[in-house]
Amino acid sequence: MAAPDTYNKRRLVFLLAFLGLLFALLLGRLFYVQVLWGPVLQEMALTQWTMDSSLSAERGRIMDRDGQTLAQSGTVYMVEINPNEINALELVRVATELSNVLEMDYAYVLSRISDKEKQQIILKRQIEREKVDELITCKLGNGVTFGVDTKRYYPMGNMLSQTLGFTTVDGVGQEGLERTYDKYLAGEAGRLITETDRKNKPLAYGTQEYIEPVDGCSLVLTVDTIVQAYLEKALQEALTVNEAKTAQGLVLDVQTGEILAVSTKPDFDVNAPPRDRMEELRALVKNRVVCDAYEPGSTFKIITLSSALDSGAVTLESVYDCPGYKVVNNERIKCWKTSHGHQTLEEAVRNSCNPAFMSMALHMGTDTFYDYIYRYGFGASTESGLPGESGGIVIHQKYIRENNIARIGFGQSIAVTPMQLAAAVAAAINGGELMQPYIVKQVLDEEGNVIRQSSPTVIRRVIKAETSAQVRALLESVVENGSGRNAQIPGYRVGGKTGTAQKYVDGKVSTGSLIASFIGFAPADDPRYLVLMLVDEPQVGVIFGSTVAAPFVKDVLHETLLHYGVAPSLPVETVTVPNIVGVAAIKAAEELEKLGLVGDFPEGEGDDEVKTQLPAAGSTANKGGGVLLYTTKTARGSEDLYQEAVIEVPDLTGLTPLQAYDRLHTLGLELRFNHEEQSGKAVRQKPAAGEQLAIGQQVTVDFSSVE
Repeated sequence: MAAPDTYNKRRLVFLLAFLGLLFALLLGRLFYVQVLWGPVLQEMALTQWTMDSSLSAERGRIMDRDGQTLAQSGTVYMVEINPNEINALELVRVATELSNVLEMDYAYVLSRISDKEKQQIILKRQIEREKVDELITCKLGNGVTFGVDTKRYYPMGNMLSQTLGFTTVDGVGQEGLERTYDKYLAGEAGRLITETDRKNKPLAYGTQEYIEPVDGCSLVLTVDTIVQAYLEKALQEALTVNEAKTAQGLVLDVQTGEILAVSTKPDFDVNAPPRDRMEELRALVKNRVVCDAYEPGSTFKIITLSSALDSGAVTLESVYDCPGYKVVNNERIKCWKTSHGHQTLEEAVRNSCNPAFMSMALHMGTDTFYDYIYRYGFGASTESGLPGESGGIVIHQKYIRENNIARIGFGQSIAVTPMQLAAAVAAAINGGELMQPYIVKQVLDEEGNVIRQSSPTVIRRVIKAETSAQVRALLESVVENGSGRNAQIPGYRVGGKTGTAQKYVDGKVSTGSLIASFIGFAPADDPRYLVLMLVDEPQVGVIFGSTVAAPFVKDVLHETLLHYGVAPSLPVETVTVPNIVGVAAIKAAEELEKLGLVGDFPEGEGDDEVKTQLPAAGSTANKGGGVLLYTTKTARGSEDLYQEAVIEVPDLTGLTPLQAYDRLHTLGLELRFNHEEQSGKAVRQKPAAGEQLAIGQQVTVDFSSVE
């Protein structure tokens, strides 16, 4: 038996060990609570005795080049609910009043204000002051309060809708420049932290922490709202008059690359985008001037012409013969007219003769022509700053045959965006320099200091200055004496080019789906302003760029010249347009010729009676200008210049892949391999030999072996 002292000492050691362990556990718990769990507890505590309110930063403005406001943020209000402050007996009345004034579902409102687990909720944002005043008169008590909110306003309504875009209800950029430049426009939100009691009411002598918000930067665009209004008015008229699917256009300063106006019709009011109709909204917000690639047709002949002249492949003395077609690799490629006969270069340009431009492209050759195509910027985005820009489609050089080069010469087998085409044509006429197109001129901080500046930038020289002068003179002759005469402006020298291009629908060339376009510039001897307009799928009888688009380009160019104070440089000689309705078209043209006017009517309708004329009788027209004559045969769907070519599929059995490719390509068909790597000889094909396909369609072939 242990001695008493030894026993007591042992008990004391156990006690001390137990107390030490307990103390260690307490220290561990204290460390966990204060150090590891501390921040979480601190945050929970703060939510119980403080109210943290976000202070919205004011979103920056978007302005035009002259400081006209296009987008700005204004003060509105939000309805805040403190459920614990609403008496249970008042719930029905409060829910009824709120749902009526705010136009919200009653059941939803009642469920929200009855949620006692929430200290505070936001019932609705961005309500106007009138709604707040109406709710105040309802005397809903302390359970319903109001906070300051912001809302984006677009004073110009529909103007520049695709370019500006819009924001979410939280003020975050969702489309257009609002989205692209959101990091500049948004700013940084501030905070207000206030001590509160258990009922979430601010303490009378509590402290506050205020973190000031930083307002967003503002954008200054190159756009001129006056020129923009001219363009949008003309596009809307073109859309309506031609009953078209869309109409799109832009105005460019050819010397600086500044985008003065850009639009697509139809559009929408940016203050109230149709968010509940997503398919419709997706179509409306699409900025087709930079997003859509299309076969440009004859407007691309400006690129072919300038390239051929600059490379020396043709000269001003070159001549051409047009029998109405040109045979390339055994393929007969038609002109738009039966025959132009023998022509000088100037006449070929005025006539927009397809065989002449095929010859220009073929004389240059693939390497030279492609070099100019890339130097003009095709196949790559122009980096204009407009959202969603496409690079167009340029077939890779290694897949090109002479047939393709010939077609590219007059604007087929290549897809470009309107912005690409406008920038390239600007280079062809401004002295030969490709300018960087841009739409954002400056980014300003909240104090008005410039933090980002865009200036005119030369990307590269494309053609020589003397070549550009030759191109200007030739394009001026198109407006003065050729297909562009409907773009003549009294007193001004104008140059331009028409275009009528086929569209592909489901991979096939469509007979009824056309894009009519016109690109014009002035003054022709010293170009400053360029206007491009496209009318997509016009539903009128005669579809040419000269009739569907040129008159509207003329209006925009004329108003733009007057707006910027460009004085006329030519003597103005005008005549009064006579009434030639009811007269045979050929006779009407003779009467107009006596007055110095040119009557335009479809080929083969000379003996038909004129039903409508444009300009109308009694109007004043520039001498040398054109009068459009619509005859009894001119009706919707009568356009037969773009009939869909039907090709009989050949028998490819026994041909090698290269032989099959060449055989199909000469007919305008495409070869599709069933396997990526094949050799040997063709053993099967679909469609079978003898079946009919439209130009551009594919024939799928199996060969005897797969590598």
